[in-house]
Amino acid sequence: MRSTGNRPPATGRRWLMLGLATVGFALNFWAWALLSPLGPRFKDDLGLSAFQQALLVAVPVVVGSIGRVPVGALTDRFGGRVMFPLVSAVTIVPVLFLGLVGNTSLAALLVGGFFLGVGGTAFAVGVPFVNLWFPPERRGLAIGIFGAGMGGTAISALTTVDLVEWSGVATPFVVTAVVLAVYAVVAALLLRDAPGRTVPTGSLGGRLAATARLPITWQASALYAVAFGGFVAFSVYLPAYLGTAYGLAQADAADRMAGFVLLAVVMRPVGGWLSDRLGPVRVLVTCLAVVAVGAVAQAFTPALVPWGTIAFLAMAAALGAGSGAVFALVALLAPADKVGSVTGVVGAAGGLGGFVPPLVMGALYGAMSSYALGLAALAVVALVSLLFTATAVRRATRVHQRVNGRREVQA
Repeated sequence: MRSTGNRPPATGRRWLMLGLATVGFALNFWAWALLSPLGPRFKDDLGLSAFQQALLVAVPVVVGSIGRVPVGALTDRFGGRVMFPLVSAVTIVPVLFLGLVGNTSLAALLVGGFFLGVGGTAFAVGVPFVNLWFPPERRGLAIGIFGAGMGGTAISALTTVDLVEWSGVATPFVVTAVVLAVYAVVAALLLRDAPGRTVPTGSLGGRLAATARLPITWQASALYAVAFGGFVAFSVYLPAYLGTAYGLAQADAADRMAGFVLLAVVMRPVGGWLSDRLGPVRVLVTCLAVVAVGAVAQAFTPALVPWGTIAFLAMAAALGAGSGAVFALVALLAPADKVGSVTGVVGAAGGLGGFVPPLVMGALYGAMSSYALGLAALAVVALVSLLFTATAVRRATRVHQRVNGRREVQA
């Protein structure tokens, strides 16, 4: 007997749910990235060191990253219909705190930034939600489109400084809070979980322990720490880097960071689409090679136009496509009832991968007045990840394909 709840959903409904999830991800990422464009301003106003500025923009990243682990597991249990409005509503609180009272001291900014990290957990809600709405052969593209919601950081980069200059520090925070409130209401009314969604049993701790035993959890975590971690690191630290290394004004640096982010955003669904057709391993190997070459080139601090710009845009495209390919790999290898938990761990690794480089870059520049060593380290990490993908990850995908082939023959 077949349950009617397991019938494939209508195509239009799938795309509506994908669209709502992508918008929610973008808006929460907009909130999550509010402090980054204002880092140089707070550095000047509060007399912060380069390390303190890096810490300020990195705190929401690390909290949002670690928070994805329990949020992903909770999404497996309660579904995106509950978790998307909840995460959006909770994020409003630190946004308003930072805008209205928490921007006058480093301590207050760090406290607000800590809770602002909740917005970064929206990623772990959306991946399992979208994954269940689409068939396996289209999940790479669907999750890639959802991942384009990371462009919310570009919204922040393009609007935050202008809004502050137009109407004061509180303005971008209040605007973001209002938009999040509207989305939370809309999501509560319209979002629906996929038909036939399996609700996992057992305790949260037990499910996380089972997730930790899956090889795909750690393989994808390592790769996402490089791909998405690299994107996050550049998106939060690029304004400071461009200002220090090339003497760009704050607004000009923020605009160039927005261009970096937008290209990465566009390339994320492309990476998922290519993974559906060519396989995620091939896409990842190519992307990691491009990152390694771009990092080596930028380590020499070439002229910003054209060579520095080419290097950064090439890395943006590769990091975006690589991020999409990682979650095409997760959709391929992770059990359906553990996608949220796996996503939480992998997403945490990606965010933590973005937490460390800004601190390292700030510390290295403070000690050596040069970013070359940090960029050279990125090149080495990308090359090691390329070799790992071409060997261990490729073997895992081949084993999965052989096992699935046998199951299809038996069926």
